[in-house]
Amino acid sequence: MWEAAAIVLIVAGIFFWIDSLRARERALAAGRSACKRYGVQLLDETVQFAQLRLARDDEGRLRLRRSYRFEFSDTGDNRRHGAIVMLGGELQDMQLEPHRLQ
Repeated sequence: MWEAAAIVLIVAGIFFWIDSLRARERALAAGRSACKRYGVQLLDETVQFAQLRLARDDEGRLRLRRSYRFEFSDTGDNRRHGAIVMLGGELQDMQLEPHRLQ
């Protein structure tokens, strides 16, 4: 019996891992798009996982809410911070530290 429970746990872990990778890729694409839109440079071409929790979407369904951090530069010689929040697989919020628009 415990073998079946272990297999279910492993399969659930694999699905969670794949879902997390997809959410991270969407967050990275959103960060790239925002940086391009505002004329700033996404540094390190990556986002960093910051937080995981449960939250409800607009329809009241329970979803995983993942937060990511990233750094960008407006002048090329400084680092500014940004944050991306994904609710399920959708972008919920994005924030960029104040910077000069070019």
